[in-house]
Amino acid sequence: MKNRREFLIKSALGTAGLITAPAWLQGAPAILKHYNKPNSLINGVQIGCITYSFRTMPDQSAEATLKYVTDAGLSAIELMGDPAESFAGMPASPVNRSRMFQLMGKQRQGTELSSAEKTELDEMRAAGEAHGKAVAEWRAKADMKKFEDLRKMYKAAGVSIYAFKPNAFGKNNTDAEIDYGMKAAKALGASHITLEHPSDDAHTLKLGKMAEKHGVSVGYHGHEQETFSFWDTAIAQSPKNGLNLDAGHYIAAGNTDLIPLIEKQHKHILSMHTKDRQTPANGKGNLPWGTGDTPIPQLLKLIQTNKYKFPATIELEYQVPEGSDAVKEVQKCVEFCEKALS
Repeated sequence: MKNRREFLIKSALGTAGLITAPAWLQGAPAILKHYNKPNSLINGVQIGCITYSFRTMPDQSAEATLKYVTDAGLSAIELMGDPAESFAGMPASPVNRSRMFQLMGKQRQGTELSSAEKTELDEMRAAGEAHGKAVAEWRAKADMKKFEDLRKMYKAAGVSIYAFKPNAFGKNNTDAEIDYGMKAAKALGASHITLEHPSDDAHTLKLGKMAEKHGVSVGYHGHEQETFSFWDTAIAQSPKNGLNLDAGHYIAAGNTDLIPLIEKQHKHILSMHTKDRQTPANGKGNLPWGTGDTPIPQLLKLIQTNKYKFPATIELEYQVPEGSDAVKEVQKCVEFCEKALS
């Protein structure tokens, strides 16, 4: 029996590419399936992450994103559109978005752009519009098998995709693009799509009805415009409309009823962005976890105690310290959750 057991273990390790596994694994076949795979289901609470958190990492491909996720110890994610759509063959953007956001940021701050900068920004906007049309054409013909392949690749690494957030659901997107985005979400295995709340009742009604047709749900995200009744109209419009609650922004907006909101809307919360922000009185900053005003441990305990089903989605928005990187900082957030839920 012993020889047979050792043979089975070695065979399994060889198939998984783990023949050099440590000695302690011998005689423990029950954990072979989970060896070298992340597990961020912590004491009944699914801890996830939006892949936007890794935006400062050098490679934004689907393969690199998967490595960031697993290195951070996560087994479930909200996937941004770019890694998945690039993997599926979407035309690459010619626009340097970092530079574009820099120039737009200067404008928002009231800084006068030079004539050369104005010309540069105008050219980038024009290129962006042309790229948007090319993307819409590509989406109309996109092969869903590529999204299924990505789902399989992530699943093989121990990562599930519970939400998908491409830039395909806005008021300026065509119905064909919205259909595409919902089909892609299904192919990825996501239960819901996410987008910024459009502040347009007609559009939330439209998205809800289209989601009913596709069998996915729609999670509306908010920033500092979030209030206790922010999602009420969308929820009333369709059983597929729900919340992509942002707990940090809710606190920064000056709201004091976050716990009652979750208790009221838990059946409609599809996922909850989790970050540590300050109240308006303290400056509204995004801070390392445990140093702001978002009651993250209490929120996680609330999910755990009441057995709520929605995931807590880490969103890294505070400044990455010098000498660190986004993966290491997300790891710290996961460890914070582990301590809070222990």
